[in-house]
Amino acid sequence: MALFGNAHTVDPAQAQQDFARLLGAGEQVRAAFLLIRDTILFTDRRLILVDKQGITGKKVEYHSVPYRSITHFAVETAGTFDLDAELKIWISGSSVPIEKTFTKGVDIYEVQAILTQFVAK
Repeated sequence: MALFGNAHTVDPAQAQQDFARLLGAGEQVRAAFLLIRDTILFTDRRLILVDKQGITGKKVEYHSVPYRSITHFAVETAGTFDLDAELKIWISGSSVPIEKTFTKGVDIYEVQAILTQFVAK
């Protein structure tokens, strides 16, 4: 499904190893999703967006979003004809949300629960 631009689940332990250099001491990856070349990491401290750029993907931009900066979020479940679920996250200081699309195989309720756990503190 990555060919269609939709995210799919990545093993958090594997993401922990793959992105160890980005993580702070004791920081743990709780969930991870792959979107073609980009990755979304939900850690116990922040949301990390890994954006590979260019044709080769050697240039990478890392966005670190502390959960306290998330003002609100929305999830849209997959439907009968629309097989994708969507996540929108609004960050303080920005009127345009971060938008990510997930395949029907991803439990969007799990994503919502992770955000609720950390944002609602």
